[in-house]
Amino acid sequence: MDITNQFSFSHSEVIQSTKEAMVSLQGRNPAIQPLLAILQVLYGKVNKELYLILKMCVFCRCACMQIVEELLKLNDDPRVHGVFLHLPSTSLTSRVLNALKPEKDVDGVTDLNMGRLVRGDLSKGFVPPIASAVLDLLEKHDAPLEGKTVLLVGGEGPLCLALQCLTERSGMVALKSHWNSNVLQRQVMQADAMVLLDGANVDVPPSWIRPGAAIICCEPTLETGIPEYIPNLCSRWLKEQQYQPWHLHSLKLQPLTPVPSDIEISRAQTPKPVTQLAEEIGLLPEELEAYGRNKAKVRLSLLDRLHSQPDGKYVLVAGITPTPLGEGKSTVTIGLVQAMSAHLKHNSFACLRQPSQGPTFGVKGGAAGGGYAQVIPMEEFNLHLTGDIHAITAANNLVAAAIDARMLHEATQSDKALFNRLVPSVNGVRRFSPIQISRLRRLGIFKTDPAALSMQEISTFVRLDLDPSKITWQRVVDTNDRFLRKITVGQASTEKGQIREVWFDIAVASEIMAILALADSLEDMKNRLARMVVGTSRSGQPVTAEDLGVSGALAVLMKDAIKPTLMQTLEGSPVFVHAGPFANIAHGNSSVLADKLALKLVGRDGFVVTEAGFGADIGMEKFFNIKCRASGLRPNVVVLVATVRALKMHGGGPNVSAGAPLPREYIDENLSLVAGGCRSNLKKQIQIAHLFGVPVVVALNVFKTDTQAEIDLVCQIAKECGASDAVPCHHWAQGGRGSVELAKAVDEAANRPSNFQFLYNTEMPIVEKIRTIARKVYGADDVELSPEAKSKIDYYNQQGYGSLPICMAKTHLSLSHMPEKKGAPTGFVLPIRDVRASVGAGFIYPLVGTMSTMPGLPTRPCFYDIDLDPVTEEITGLF
Repeated sequence: MDITNQFSFSHSEVIQSTKEAMVSLQGRNPAIQPLLAILQVLYGKVNKELYLILKMCVFCRCACMQIVEELLKLNDDPRVHGVFLHLPSTSLTSRVLNALKPEKDVDGVTDLNMGRLVRGDLSKGFVPPIASAVLDLLEKHDAPLEGKTVLLVGGEGPLCLALQCLTERSGMVALKSHWNSNVLQRQVMQADAMVLLDGANVDVPPSWIRPGAAIICCEPTLETGIPEYIPNLCSRWLKEQQYQPWHLHSLKLQPLTPVPSDIEISRAQTPKPVTQLAEEIGLLPEELEAYGRNKAKVRLSLLDRLHSQPDGKYVLVAGITPTPLGEGKSTVTIGLVQAMSAHLKHNSFACLRQPSQGPTFGVKGGAAGGGYAQVIPMEEFNLHLTGDIHAITAANNLVAAAIDARMLHEATQSDKALFNRLVPSVNGVRRFSPIQISRLRRLGIFKTDPAALSMQEISTFVRLDLDPSKITWQRVVDTNDRFLRKITVGQASTEKGQIREVWFDIAVASEIMAILALADSLEDMKNRLARMVVGTSRSGQPVTAEDLGVSGALAVLMKDAIKPTLMQTLEGSPVFVHAGPFANIAHGNSSVLADKLALKLVGRDGFVVTEAGFGADIGMEKFFNIKCRASGLRPNVVVLVATVRALKMHGGGPNVSAGAPLPREYIDENLSLVAGGCRSNLKKQIQIAHLFGVPVVVALNVFKTDTQAEIDLVCQIAKECGASDAVPCHHWAQGGRGSVELAKAVDEAANRPSNFQFLYNTEMPIVEKIRTIARKVYGADDVELSPEAKSKIDYYNQQGYGSLPICMAKTHLSLSHMPEKKGAPTGFVLPIRDVRASVGAGFIYPLVGTMSTMPGLPTRPCFYDIDLDPVTEEITGLF
């Protein structure tokens, strides 16, 4: 065989086919931008024919000692999709080869990719292109290959192993030899083909070669490798960018009776590594930022990759008006997702709020679900998580510090001194920062040279002139601390008399938390942070975070918090945990971004189950009127959670108090109380959902004290009141298996036509929007506004905030403003004490009665039972 001509012919064919493949790929995908990094110690000469192909490559030159360091950079660079090691053989050490990520190893030389090749798994790893080219030549020369003998001479590296595997898989017999072998002549004479692996130009005596045998000389070079890499890289990159079918491995549950404590159940289950879970649901490695073994942030680039992927079905879990003990919406959410994914084999995702540490150490405990329907590890879920609330606390308090510092400096400096400090001269040059130019433009000053400003313009620019009595921004901390409800700041002599009364809110009440939950991109979050109004100037103008110059720094503090955190349930179903705004002064829902990411990941036939805080009159109403407006998403079905306990309370039962034993009425069967609660509160909450045109499935969260007669009665009346279905749920004791019937009912309801509509048009006057909610949702006859509320509404209209949606700040313990009024009160007038605005978050919130934004600790908080084993580091006492 004429080796030179045959190889040249094959090489030219490869180059031409590569060009054609690239034209075809880019014709179908104009936005394709894969990038191959070629790592080399010295630059090599490149064949001119490869010029067009190499425009998709980047050369990375480094010293021998820096190879691993450079590889690690390329591994973490999301722009680089493949790496070719164009290095001398002495540099291809095991340390170098295995520093490269297998998914970027286009030459297939890492141990993992070689292992896949040996095993015959070619679906994930790359096959060395030269080995593929050799096999192509052999097929062209002497097909079929089965039964032929190939002699591999020289070389002991990955290429030799790859050739041996490929030839043997093609039915050939592969022999290995060296130039100094005593049996080389006999092996050559027996071979149908000989492959010279070390590129040496060694003459083989013609008398040794069998007639018709092929001799192929392999010398790895850029010219022989790159033409093969580029189309393979492009095709693989395009395939990765497409939606990936799920291959979810469910975790087995073995429920015990009696049901152990939540933390015992959580600890008894071993969660999958989060990297495995991510792969099972179609996430790419570069879309994941792991925080240890059990949780990870998911990058928002996923939305760009799957932008054309149809959304799955959208399910909202809400509830009837709860007792102070809560009725288990989180538990139902998790049980439903476990039933759908582990038992009905539907792609399904839960989206939950991140719990505040205040209740975790206070009265309520954690929010990871309960029993055999939990997010695990529950201690990681309930504590710190990935630090989002800490980031919110830092950002919020940076704004508070900036407010007080600015008021101090304005009170103690002249206009000129302020200007010289705000726009300092650096190396003799004075420049405005970008955020200062934005402020100048809002003031109607379109100058960019600090020297060009007049004295009046300088004064207008440097003076925010905040009115201390009209500052609306407060500091926050993620602890229930009642003694921070009113404090005095600025008492040190260094603050020069700038003393004022302030208070702390709990961290999840911060407007920044609401912004995190409603933003749909990093840019949107940054813009919302800039728009936050922190107070009013003495001239009556709103002062924003951007006016303070702090909004860019806030975006920096929040850049990681905007990414949802991926965790899993006890049965291995995926969960996004993200954001946790208060459900009274804010909208009480998990993030828009978590829902959007999950809806893309589950696919057209999958389900995303998200939860709204408190009862349907609060969390669900705000979900529809605020969250759905911000996201553009429309729900398919509402799951309304009820309990016999809460229904008895609404039917006339005695008060229920946290920490106190339940009265006998809640333990013994009482069908009269159950019926009363169903025909009042349950019926009203179903009607509220129907106001928005969404079908309702009632999920009765069954407790061990509930009787079968009570369960049957609830389901019967719920359907009479308009529910599509009503199903008892036993997920707390049985896991997903206990909610299979609920999952089937939700599946059926979600496939029915939905006629979703908003309750009001945002262009309606603020008072009319408030009145609409009060009448149609709460059952009030009318609303009564205080003089302060009327004044605030006039001010907001004047400032252009009149078209914002309404976020009612009301007690969650009654449909009315009176916590003691249970059932479905009527004949009352809803008092509006005050009206405030979260302009960055994008809503107006009227205050109905007195609302506490800083909980206090009870006599015996949960922390009495929480402890750590210093030897095993196991946490006890969480629930």
